[in-house]
Amino acid sequence: MIRKCLQHGYFRGEVCPECGEEGRYVLDDDREERLGRFISGALRHFPEDVGLEMDPQGWVDVDVLCDIMKKRYKWGTMERLVSLVESDVKGRYEIDGSFIRARYGHSVDVDLVSDYPENELPYLYYGVSQEEADMLLENGITPIRQCYVHLSTSLEKAMQAASIHTENPVVFEIDAAAAQDDGIDIVVVNEDIVLAKSIPSEYISIADAQE
Repeated sequence: MIRKCLQHGYFRGEVCPECGEEGRYVLDDDREERLGRFISGALRHFPEDVGLEMDPQGWVDVDVLCDIMKKRYKWGTMERLVSLVESDVKGRYEIDGSFIRARYGHSVDVDLVSDYPENELPYLYYGVSQEEADMLLENGITPIRQCYVHLSTSLEKAMQAASIHTENPVVFEIDAAAAQDDGIDIVVVNEDIVLAKSIPSEYISIADAQE
């Protein structure tokens, strides 16, 4: 559920995590899920199919998106779209003036490297299944269903991400500093996720906690 606190803005849950106030109802769980699936598809996977024109950096006109959304969901107001973005603890989307885009997770080709800040962490992490580990250690990491490799800023985050897909994940440590020194672009999209077009094998090793 999404509600709005007069003091702290949109939040998810029954009470504002900042002050404990109940706030004003904006969106229930079912509509939040339906709207979230639509926005994810429109901004990450099939913008043209829903009638959106996306620029090379993944931005679309937020008013156009809202109009398309309203045709599908009569209850799909601009406020509810904004509330979905601003209350998202994973930081999936961003609004800048009259434009909106997904920060990560694209299967359509977008250029995010030129917009986001360069990574400053010396090491990053990437979780895989045991079946994938040897192949990736030898061949490097390239995107499969997405246009960027999504790296984690901590071993714990990589373990959590990989655990969604496999019961016994292996976590790689990425020598990000060396990779960037050699000209590989690695950019930060939020405090948990960092993007790269690919990571060659020479920068990959098994994280110490996994050895």
